[in-house]
Amino acid sequence: MKSIIVYSSQTGFTKKYSEWLAESIGAELMTVKEAAKKDDSFFDSFDTIIYGGWVAVEKIHKLDWFTNRIEKWRDKKLAVFCTGASPATYSGVQNLLDRSLTDEQKKYAKAFYCPGGLDYSKMSLGSKMLMKTFAAMLKNKKNKTDDEIAMAEHVAHSCDQTDKKYLEPILEYLK
Repeated sequence: MKSIIVYSSQTGFTKKYSEWLAESIGAELMTVKEAAKKDDSFFDSFDTIIYGGWVAVEKIHKLDWFTNRIEKWRDKKLAVFCTGASPATYSGVQNLLDRSLTDEQKKYAKAFYCPGGLDYSKMSLGSKMLMKTFAAMLKNKKNKTDDEIAMAEHVAHSCDQTDKKYLEPILEYLK
């Protein structure tokens, strides 16, 4: 079975998961920037196509690269995974995954979440400002929910939550 993982990574967490996954299943690895330069026919020889992207403002970065082609790939094994600073238990994660694919796309593709982290030293200025504003808003909010308390802790500083165990549901799906 020939597999490829196309990914977008801003600070390295999605790249790390992509590399781990590629090693586990023997897949080729390509950035979305490289993939965008390929003719769609390039992907015809792959049995499995996986897209990995990072989450910003409750959306998966560059997911449209994958979803705009997904109809052509209905006969393949398809998956999407995303990484973010949210803990795996954060209630917003399931909402994000549910919105990532249309009902039709969910018939032949599945979305997954892998906790990544934050590396403020590698973020663009705009991303840093967005996250710092979000952190301040959470910190100053009264009557925080458990989710908001956990999120405030995670976005206050750089952190790394990556763990190969978060790939297990993807690997199980790919079998």
